[in-house]
Amino acid sequence: MKYFFSIAFVFSFLFSYSQNSFKITGTVKDSTSQDALISSTVYLERLKDSTMVSYSITDQNGYFEIEDFTKDTLLNLNVSYTGMQTYRQTINIKKSPINIGTIFLNSAADELDEVTVTADRSPIVFKKDTLEFNASSFKTRDGANLEALLKKLPGLKVDADGNITVNGKPVQRILVNGKSFFGDDPKIATKNLPKSIIEKIQVVDTKTKEQEFTGEDGDAENKTINITIDEDKNKGIFSRLTLGGGTDGRYAMSGFGNYFKDKTRISVIAGSNNINSPGFSFDEVFDMMGSVRSVTRSSNGSFGVNGLSFGGNSGITKSDNVGVSYADEWSDNQELESNYFFGANKTRNETSTRRENILPDRTFFTNSENASINRSDSHRGSLNYSIKPDTLTRISIRPNINISTGDNESSSFSESLNSDGQQINQLNTENISEFDNKTFSNNLSFSRRLKTKGAYASLRFSNTNTNSENNSFFNSTREIFGDNPNTEIQNQNIENNSHRDEYSITGSYRNLLFNDLFYSLSYEYVNESEKSERNVFDFDENTGEFSSLNEDLSNAFTVRANKHIPKAGVRFDNDTLTLSVSGGLNRTELKTNNLIQDVNFNNDFNIFAYSGYLAYRFKDKSRLSSWFNNSTRIPSVSQLQPVTIQTNPLNITVGNPDLDASVVHNFSISYRKYDFKTRSGYGFYSYYSYNEDQVVPVTTTDEDLVRTTTYTNLSGGQNANLNFYINKSLKKSKNQNDQENITAGGNLSLIYNKNLGFSNGQNFRSESYRFSPSIDFRYEIEDLINVEPEFGITHNITTYNLQQSLDEEFTNLNFGMELTTFWPKNVTFGNDINFTKLGNISSDFDSDFLLWNVSLGYTFADEKAIVKFKVYDLLDQNINTRRTTGDDFIQDTNQLILEQYFMLSFTYKFSKFGGKDPSKSRRF
Repeated sequence: MKYFFSIAFVFSFLFSYSQNSFKITGTVKDSTSQDALISSTVYLERLKDSTMVSYSITDQNGYFEIEDFTKDTLLNLNVSYTGMQTYRQTINIKKSPINIGTIFLNSAADELDEVTVTADRSPIVFKKDTLEFNASSFKTRDGANLEALLKKLPGLKVDADGNITVNGKPVQRILVNGKSFFGDDPKIATKNLPKSIIEKIQVVDTKTKEQEFTGEDGDAENKTINITIDEDKNKGIFSRLTLGGGTDGRYAMSGFGNYFKDKTRISVIAGSNNINSPGFSFDEVFDMMGSVRSVTRSSNGSFGVNGLSFGGNSGITKSDNVGVSYADEWSDNQELESNYFFGANKTRNETSTRRENILPDRTFFTNSENASINRSDSHRGSLNYSIKPDTLTRISIRPNINISTGDNESSSFSESLNSDGQQINQLNTENISEFDNKTFSNNLSFSRRLKTKGAYASLRFSNTNTNSENNSFFNSTREIFGDNPNTEIQNQNIENNSHRDEYSITGSYRNLLFNDLFYSLSYEYVNESEKSERNVFDFDENTGEFSSLNEDLSNAFTVRANKHIPKAGVRFDNDTLTLSVSGGLNRTELKTNNLIQDVNFNNDFNIFAYSGYLAYRFKDKSRLSSWFNNSTRIPSVSQLQPVTIQTNPLNITVGNPDLDASVVHNFSISYRKYDFKTRSGYGFYSYYSYNEDQVVPVTTTDEDLVRTTTYTNLSGGQNANLNFYINKSLKKSKNQNDQENITAGGNLSLIYNKNLGFSNGQNFRSESYRFSPSIDFRYEIEDLINVEPEFGITHNITTYNLQQSLDEEFTNLNFGMELTTFWPKNVTFGNDINFTKLGNISSDFDSDFLLWNVSLGYTFADEKAIVKFKVYDLLDQNINTRRTTGDDFIQDTNQLILEQYFMLSFTYKFSKFGGKDPSKSRRF
């Protein structure tokens, strides 16, 4: 490791040079009103090529201060503000410190929104609720993608898994020229779009198309990034093709192509591999191998892209996929967005589990082994068409279709032992199943802006139609030992078929009461119907067929539900304060008819629904926000129906028709600030929820350790989260060069959960606490070296009221580092390292491992071709082990993972825009 940091030191020394330090101060005001112009952008450019050297943002008094280093003597000082003429002055920085005094900006003639100066682009522009960055002002390596650019932008952070936050708020969508890009997954855009074609990056609150049209506020707690393509690059094509082959039959191939012509865009993406990658994402250094520091996986290790699931850290997945995206504007009042994805996947997985189960008077242990092979083919298509008959009206239709077919094979063994290690029971199962699921949904909306600004009326109709078919052959042998031994065999054919329809219509109206105060009215009606059949056929030894219907385990029912949701609210909104409060009734009428067991019951649920939101915007651009609401959760049909489900003979479930709806009360408060002058941001986010009438399990475990579970309502479940973050770009020293960047950040997360239920007639309570501090650091010399270490600790505490002696406390440690060098020229050497130490894991499993991926690449053919040699898991230590604690259990799990392989790959890039290859364009 010392070797790597030595490289960083040598590079910094060799490429540093004598620089001039400078400090420039001043104040910016409106020439007419003499008011301070808050959040004006002040930036310095080189005279010879207009490359940005440094920048700052004026504070609430219009004051700015720029302190930095450069080798230049003369620089252009620019001051810009939306709606004002740009100020420019050439200064001699050898006269530092320089006090410019007061700079007066004049109003831009004939400009209502912002000043546009072709040869003079401000790096950052504030426009009401939009934060805009000029891509050319932020330098990256040649051939860099959008993700590399986002890492350069102040206030934005991209983690090891590619997730993006803006001042602590998550980015949910990335748009390209205002339109979706392969659905709503941001990583397809960040991993595939080259920085060279991007003109601007705009950050806004997440809004639907209807909210954008009507002027309604969007989701202020989530952000959307809109990428504007450079006008010169908006006519042409760019593409990338990668082919790779490795040891043990490992392979990976992917392709990506884009065609732009003004407002028309056609994109194609495809891939095939058996290295647990979706093929849609492309890491600049490791290709589809991705980052080993990724920790955001689901419990089974899988992950998804636009509704298609792929393998993850557990199991080994072979995937084939293709996607097509088309977007166009046929006229000023018509636009279309469409996407289609296909994915074929095969995942092999093996899981070993050691579980300690907690009862009021004793504990017992369950050891299990599971092996499975899952195959699936998925088709997912979406379309969004809108038309504006006039300037005040918008009509849109958004149909979606999802088809998924496949089959699963699994076998498992489990045994239960008492606290003395004596075997009480064991279970062997084999299951083969096929499934066919189809879903069609549609949304038709009509929106009309009214004469009063901010007033509108809208009508929306939506439907969702789902059909699911599942046919499985299930065989199990349950053996009970002890004083009354017995063996039970299930050899069954289980058919599950269901059809569900949901239709809803919503009318909304908003208008102005006075000044900035609006009132709103809405009514939503939802009609739901479902028909489900579960037929269990026992194997008939005489006929050799599954012909005997088991009525005790079979079920057929219909469900009809009607929901009426009237609401009313008020909203106050100005430049400083946003405050809204709304309330209404959520009434649900539920009718269930069991066709086989002749069990019919009706349930009516009436819940008062409320919500509120407050946001205060300070002059320094910091923001304090808070929201509260409640949400209703209707019990599922399986929880309501008094029918025995015995798919797992050791865990039997029975519904309860007397369940009430549960209500979750939520509250959140957050504060976020980013100081562009000091390049630092900090803030906190907190969340609390309380469960009223929560549906909780009531479990009875007999002497043979067979569990039977039903449900009841119980209040008192709680969840809380408190998160602090800080990040800062560190100032350069006099001996550093202009291309050196240093950033650091820290995060502290505190999580509390309280879970309730019943076990053998006694109320149980488990409370868990999680304390997770982490720090990260980034050191970069452009085109030479990039080092990104991070370190995190997760301290877990779980307490149980039933067996206090089993209270659990353990600590997990994680250290990751990505180190990449770009020297000598055209050579890229990448190291992605992750060390994990698991606390208090079962002695049957390994507790620590070091996963190290290596990539060595060479670029040639005018930077269009790349050949790479990659090693996955260099030290051959990778494992997938974890400890989890639940309501009444402590569990250790180990799963099959992808093992070491070596791969050689070749990548070729082709692009042509307006007759030019952007890679040959002048670099900023």
